[in-house]
Amino acid sequence: MKDMIIDKESSERAVLVALVTPTQSVAKAEEYLDELEFLAHTAGAVTEKRFLQKMAGADSRTYVGKGKLEEIRGYVEANDIGMAIFDDDLSAKQVANIERELKIKILDRTSLILDIFARRAQTANAKTQVELAQYQYLLPRLTRMWTHLERQRGGIGMRGPGETQIETDRRIILDKIAHLKAELRDIDKQKAVQRKNRGKLTRVALVGYTNVGKSTLMNLLSKSDVFAENKLFATLDTTVRKIVIDNLPMLLTDTVGFIRKLPTHLVESFKSTLDEVREADVLVHVVDISHPNFEEQIEVVNRTLADVCDGADKPMIMVFNKVDAFTYTPKDADDLTPVTRENIPLEELERTWMSRLGDDAVFISAKKGINIDALKEKIYAKAKEIHTRRFPYNDFLFERYDDLQ
Repeated sequence: MKDMIIDKESSERAVLVALVTPTQSVAKAEEYLDELEFLAHTAGAVTEKRFLQKMAGADSRTYVGKGKLEEIRGYVEANDIGMAIFDDDLSAKQVANIERELKIKILDRTSLILDIFARRAQTANAKTQVELAQYQYLLPRLTRMWTHLERQRGGIGMRGPGETQIETDRRIILDKIAHLKAELRDIDKQKAVQRKNRGKLTRVALVGYTNVGKSTLMNLLSKSDVFAENKLFATLDTTVRKIVIDNLPMLLTDTVGFIRKLPTHLVESFKSTLDEVREADVLVHVVDISHPNFEEQIEVVNRTLADVCDGADKPMIMVFNKVDAFTYTPKDADDLTPVTRENIPLEELERTWMSRLGDDAVFISAKKGINIDALKEKIYAKAKEIHTRRFPYNDFLFERYDDLQ
């Protein structure tokens, strides 16, 4: 768990709730709660306690069982807690029942992520995408809300014969969703023109799980000042910079980070931002090697990329970042428990991944500037291969330049 510095006086106090199921072990549930706590921290909340319950599956009425809900209520009332955050998506019925029992604010993982997205969005593009995702999340949950959305467009003449408040609100939200999608299509067209105007420069996109150091690496390679901090989703907007490695100019793109349990409609909303990934010639997949479950994070990113890029097979360099933060615990000779990632030294991990990926893997520290020249060489080699395919008459220029080195 990463160090967190939070002003407890000004932050909302929250409890976290998750389930241990036949498909989710205690260790896995705790890991997800670590991430949920980091999300809560990013949103400005202080986590006071975690609640775990072993169940075959989520209760359709209250997510957890009756006894566990009473336990949570007792703690909430005794400690002046104002919010409970659940690690899975909740239905409208579950939220209404839990609110009725606990009498505090109820959030699930998606609503928490949406809140962070809303705080992070800076450009018109990001704000539109976040608003679309919020309305898509809200639509199926209207049954528990009295939104009075018709006031935003004027109530007189808006309600049809016998139409209920919820039906009116649903229609207004559907209209807003259609309008926002149209706005995003216009933004897509503008961005397509921008990409076309960039010419035929080779495009390299940084991709990866959230908070793995993409923006820090972007700053290092482009000598720019892209916003970066130790919080999830520090970057929502795509940033593009022109860089030159040796004699070869190229475009470097920093993209929004991925995360586990990211709802489909959230990915859909941000597809215009991820167009830069689809348009990229080379992907640089940045991985936090110091994270105990970096392999699962790699799988999450690969699954999302397969969806976003429609299964396109792009050249990829795996960049294992944060080697300076890597730690491991050697096993005692008489310890017969299974070996875990925490017991494996960095040198062994390097050998394993290098044997799988060969020249497509590199281990660095963007923060400390470790092994950055090796990364630049790999990016240069991939970009040069694409450039000479695109402009074969320039090949002799590269040969001439290489001879001079």
